[in-house]
Amino acid sequence: MKPASFSYVRAGSAHEAVRLLAERPGEVRLLAGGQSLVPLLNMRLVRPAVLVDINRIPDMDRVAETSDEIAIGALTRYSSIERSEAIRRRLPLLAEGVRLIGDRQIRNRGTIGGALAHGDPTGEMPLVAMALGASVEILGPGGTREVPIDELYLGPYTTALGPDEMITRVRLPVIPGRIGAIEEQARRHGDFAVVAVAATGVKEAGGRWGEVRVAVAGVGPYAFVCGEAGTELSGTSLDESSVERGIRACLAEADPRDDARASAEYRLHLLPILVRRALNRLVSRRGALGG
Repeated sequence: MKPASFSYVRAGSAHEAVRLLAERPGEVRLLAGGQSLVPLLNMRLVRPAVLVDINRIPDMDRVAETSDEIAIGALTRYSSIERSEAIRRRLPLLAEGVRLIGDRQIRNRGTIGGALAHGDPTGEMPLVAMALGASVEILGPGGTREVPIDELYLGPYTTALGPDEMITRVRLPVIPGRIGAIEEQARRHGDFAVVAVAATGVKEAGGRWGEVRVAVAGVGPYAFVCGEAGTELSGTSLDESSVERGIRACLAEADPRDDARASAEYRLHLLPILVRRALNRLVSRRGALGG
């Protein structure tokens, strides 16, 4: 199929894009990488009156680092994240998660801001952002606001973004001693995940772990952090009994649905397997680092 007819506008700045969004609320869509939007247009699942191309907005495709965070422009391509030395060194979980997305062509076009705004319930970028405790900067007619990632999603493909707002930057804290791991089950590499788990933990003395975060995708309306699992795991050595408690906590918070990729039953079968694998990888990576 081909898209329904629409007007095309190229925005020269983020403020111009927001102005165009505000002129016709709900009738305008932003075009960044287009890896999610274009298929929806072609299938006529979305029919915007106006398509605003934001690809040439300057300074929204940069990775900037400070002593305690890395800020990534919303137009930064997956491939740029994959190649970034700063991200590989200071946020290796993000680089690892990006490599699970699609193929090289998709990663050359897809953007981190587009992925977070799209809010696929099994998407790797929302999942990793949850595990890393990210926040997003959102620009609207009234100025800029910052929203923690765990407050961004309201439902499947539904976010707290207003019809006249756009994500401009993603901020990710850099925490000394933090280790991460991601595990997912997909029909084939690069395909949409059936279930995915990303875990992070901060090394402490005596083999114990500080703040542990376990984020899951594919077992709810959007990716989310299992809060009770983090409570059960933080302060432990991730021994077998604590891992079991963390798994039970994740299962208690899971609410999967049947869809074309898998049944809810299969997703509940996968969840404890992937949680265990992710937590075991934290321990093994800590050992490899000598900590």
